[in-house]
Amino acid sequence: MAQSVGIKDVARVAGVSVGTVSNVINRPDTVAADTRARVLSAIDRLGYVRSESARQLRAGRSRIMGLLVLDMGNPFFVDVARGAERAARQAGLGVMVCNSAQSPGEEAEYLSLFAEQRVRGVLLTPADATGRNIEAFRRHGIPFVLVDRVAEGTTECSVSVDDVAGGALAVRHLVDAGHRSLAYVSGPPGLNQVRDRRTGALNALAEAGLGPGSLHELPTERLDVAAGRDAGARLLGLSRRPTGVFCANDLLALGVLQAMYAAGVGVPDDLAIVGYDDIEFAAAAAVPLTSVRQPAVTMGALAAELLLEETEETDTPHEHRRVVLAPELVVRRSSLSAR
Repeated sequence: MAQSVGIKDVARVAGVSVGTVSNVINRPDTVAADTRARVLSAIDRLGYVRSESARQLRAGRSRIMGLLVLDMGNPFFVDVARGAERAARQAGLGVMVCNSAQSPGEEAEYLSLFAEQRVRGVLLTPADATGRNIEAFRRHGIPFVLVDRVAEGTTECSVSVDDVAGGALAVRHLVDAGHRSLAYVSGPPGLNQVRDRRTGALNALAEAGLGPGSLHELPTERLDVAAGRDAGARLLGLSRRPTGVFCANDLLALGVLQAMYAAGVGVPDDLAIVGYDDIEFAAAAAVPLTSVRQPAVTMGALAAELLLEETEETDTPHEHRRVVLAPELVVRRSSLSAR
């Protein structure tokens, strides 16, 4: 295995001190032109690449921000990452993207990794409903911004969508279409987003004079297509099948749609379906999916910008902010049944 080339090797070949090589790399205008040319020639000949991690340790400033999301298999989080990466790149930073897979244990491991790597800061969509992982991470003094989650109190910044309003949009649309018996495929009940969307759904039912008994909840362990297919199978087994279903995200909705198709149940004529997130696949489904749109790219970019503001070296104290964006209902064929 070839040995890496160090700054001492460059100094030896160029016939200068280590300090001179350092000046050429970091403050080239302080070095005479002929000496600078000799050092640069040695760097090129030896293929020297400076250790960015060592430089960051000396400076106490990393050029990497961490991004920890619930599920990189979900296109919603891919869009969040795109927005964050775009904002970080404009500021000369990179993004280390990690996937907790909705596991509090994996989340804790990645947060420890971020602390070990001394990242500039972290963008985090929490998987641990207890908040213990966040409390443990706070001890490291590394700034973080919550993404797709409203910050409780004023201890950190957050960027989210009003999920209560989003849940109400989805169910109000179904009620306005004539549906009176609904199901909510909810995902893991410990997630704030799942609970908030359910609250919005119940609010919309109350507005229409319908009680909570009009909403049959079908919880799932995960927020993916397979969990949606399982929920669809359970939906088919109900003695009184609802005529409309609201799903906590589009992957669940696509799974329900697959289960209905396999069972010969017509969508939207026999069952209307509304999803959440408006991922790219929603419009491309066999039956285009009505969905509550979240501006995922914007969320990622705003979260990264808040983190950059917090980590800038300025005399102005940083003020934590909670940014809550408005959702939008995008109506497609999956919910356009005649009632």
